[in-house]
Amino acid sequence: MQQISRMLMKLFQRTRLEKPGQVDPKAVEFTLGLLIAMYDRSGTGYVKTRSAAAALISLSGDTLLAKYKAFFQFYAIPDGKETLITRSALRSLLTDLNQIPAIVGEGCTLSCVEIAIHDCFHGVLNAAIVEEKFLSWLRSEPAVLLWLPTCYRLSATEMVSHQARCR
Repeated sequence: MQQISRMLMKLFQRTRLEKPGQVDPKAVEFTLGLLIAMYDRSGTGYVKTRSAAAALISLSGDTLLAKYKAFFQFYAIPDGKETLITRSALRSLLTDLNQIPAIVGEGCTLSCVEIAIHDCFHGVLNAAIVEEKFLSWLRSEPAVLLWLPTCYRLSATEMVSHQARCR
């Protein structure tokens, strides 16, 4: 928890410098509370850094492609001259990401995660996939992660302004 708290402090300090007046003074406290609620329901005082990073990436204002590439970077493993994501790593990623909608009672079951893994690895004979295959699967908007592109689109349209008026 302390490591994640320090990481959040640095993150929000940097953001305050880049965007003065746009960061709530309690941002670290609120974000840490959210991460604890998602990933430490039993109160152990322990949250995996990778899980916290996945949540922060998914909730960031970055583009979907940048988020997808960051997920791959955090969960994939180097294998010789290429980096691959295994079924086990994909299961960890999807389980971690599923905690975000679950916090508001919208999470899916473990069978949803298994179906998603099966779909991602459909037609793949190897034990792991390359980034291109992973990104292609994510762009197809699998049901288990449909909330992610939906939230991104909603966020992207918040700043849209039209010069039309209704009577």
